[in-house]
Amino acid sequence: MTSADLVLTPTGLRFRGRLLPCTVGRSGVTTHKCEGDGATPVGTHHLTGLWFRPDRIHRADLPRTARPIGPRDLWCDAPDHPAYNQPVRAPFKASHEILRRPDPLYDLVLTTDWNTVSTHPGKGSAIFLHSWRRPGYPTEGCIALSRANLLWIVHRLAPDSRLIVPALPSLLSKYPGGEAARPRG
Repeated sequence: MTSADLVLTPTGLRFRGRLLPCTVGRSGVTTHKCEGDGATPVGTHHLTGLWFRPDRIHRADLPRTARPIGPRDLWCDAPDHPAYNQPVRAPFKASHEILRRPDPLYDLVLTTDWNTVSTHPGKGSAIFLHSWRRPGYPTEGCIALSRANLLWIVHRLAPDSRLIVPALPSLLSKYPGGEAARPRG
């Protein structure tokens, strides 16, 4: 773990010596992530990309590698589809998430490598860092922060920065549902 890593703690996201308020999935933090469970997966996640809404955020304010989100940009969340947990373009018939949302949640998005390197159908997709709806409002499994803090992070990332969600007992109890999010049966 280095100062370039973003580390989830019971009190927020620690990065570059600062503690930033954040929210996690509605089902808390889990070691047993499943598609649609609303939980944030435990693990060390590499940051794989930066996406932004060019009609809402100026490209000049972002690193050159930032990718604009267009009206046809989607993310496949259909476990049985070959493009599962990958960006796709409309028209796309399988289940997907729209990246160009009417609300500001995905105006700026950092993507992670959760379940992308060796994709396992049903183990969760679209684990991002993005803007929160409001402080304390949970996500569907992502980590969300204020836009100001998200921009602050983007300008201080290193090529080797990672998102670390540790399986600490204090985290699993702070964010309820961590172990309860385990699939039944």
